[in-house]
Amino acid sequence: MLSPDPTVSWVASDVVPKEVSVLVVTTPYVPDYRVVEVRGLCFGLIVRSRGIGPNIAAAFRSLGGGEINEYTKLLEETRNHAVSRLVEHATSLGANAIISMRFDSSEMGSTMSEIVAYGTAVVIAPDASAVPGSGRWSDPTRDRSRGAGT
Repeated sequence: MLSPDPTVSWVASDVVPKEVSVLVVTTPYVPDYRVVEVRGLCFGLIVRSRGIGPNIAAAFRSLGGGEINEYTKLLEETRNHAVSRLVEHATSLGANAIISMRFDSSEMGSTMSEIVAYGTAVVIAPDASAVPGSGRWSDPTRDRSRGAGT
């Protein structure tokens, strides 16, 4: 399962094979790293049907109100699968990180859900000029002639 972290949205650990290491973040940067190369848009798409069993159970549960656990579990699994496909796509592009990751979803018909995870596939490297743990990042548009803090 994906692990939440305060600075990193998702760390692909159990969804991705251990030999693949791709950092996935919702921020447009990774603290203490710099973007060396942008590989492009990457995405992971999945369409799932709820099926007859969960639909019947959910219909009865919805009569009483509250959370519908069958759908919550299905959507969580679907998001994890979409992130797994996202990481696979980024890896095929030669990236070691995905920045600005987002989810989008829609409903197709009355029983299918589409989930897409998307972001920018990049190659990152440690930033030697950053103070470790400071959260500073290397912005290629920043004018370095004015000093480190500007």
